[in-house]
Amino acid sequence: MATTTSEGLTMRRRRGVLGLLAWLCGSLFFLPVAWMVLTSLHRESDAATNPPSLGAPLTLQGYKEFFGASTGVSPWPPLINSFSASLMSTLLVLVLAIPAAYALSIKPVRKWSDAMFFFLSTKMLPVVAGLLPVYLIAQNAGLLDNVALLVVLYTSMNLPIAVWMMRSFLAEVPVEILEAASIDGAGLPTVLVRIVAPVVAPGIAATSLICFIFSWNELLFARVLTGVVAGTAPVFLTGFVTSQGLFLAKVCAAAVCISLPVLIAGFAAQDKLVQGLSLGAVK
Repeated sequence: MATTTSEGLTMRRRRGVLGLLAWLCGSLFFLPVAWMVLTSLHRESDAATNPPSLGAPLTLQGYKEFFGASTGVSPWPPLINSFSASLMSTLLVLVLAIPAAYALSIKPVRKWSDAMFFFLSTKMLPVVAGLLPVYLIAQNAGLLDNVALLVVLYTSMNLPIAVWMMRSFLAEVPVEILEAASIDGAGLPTVLVRIVAPVVAPGIAATSLICFIFSWNELLFARVLTGVVAGTAPVFLTGFVTSQGLFLAKVCAAAVCISLPVLIAGFAAQDKLVQGLSLGAVK
């Protein structure tokens, strides 16, 4: 009896120590975000002090500057461009990735491993290496400074990741359900929409969120291939770094506002994200 009590006490202590370590690790990741939010609420003179003044008075001047209170430059067009390009490219990725993953997992094609390696190999080339050819093609096609070009590029960049993720999720779909649907005469579109999609809904949510985040945060292509019309939120953010200097409070306020859509989407889909990323982890 005493041995059992001692073992239970030891287990509780271990769990307490592991929980404390988890909170410490989480705090380390959250600290830069909290510091950015706090800096965005300071005046430029207080944000630029070294060491920073934590007890400085708070103000919303940085957010007023972001929304164009003094400059007259509105952030809404770049935000709308980022949202449009990210959302449309994510939808296209799902439309293309789910049938491809279905063919590579549930109905495997010949040499499917070679196909998966080909998908992965497209991510091995540095983005900057293909920047000049993409620019020339876009220039000849008249697609520079166009949101449609960003949609195509973001779709092509996120598709390999989505196929790899969706294949692992679809591999967990019971084959018996698909065989029963096939016997009932269900075609491929019906199987994908009414049977496969509900089963792997957490995986689809996780894939969608990751693709949306990658598209929203992309800067290099948006910086080079867009201008005034199709500029995205990250490009707009770089405009706060001027030749006059780096204004920390304004940059932090802009970074907080631009990060909010991704944070809201992640918070709204956090349960599906956890389920999707853990799908297939335990047999």
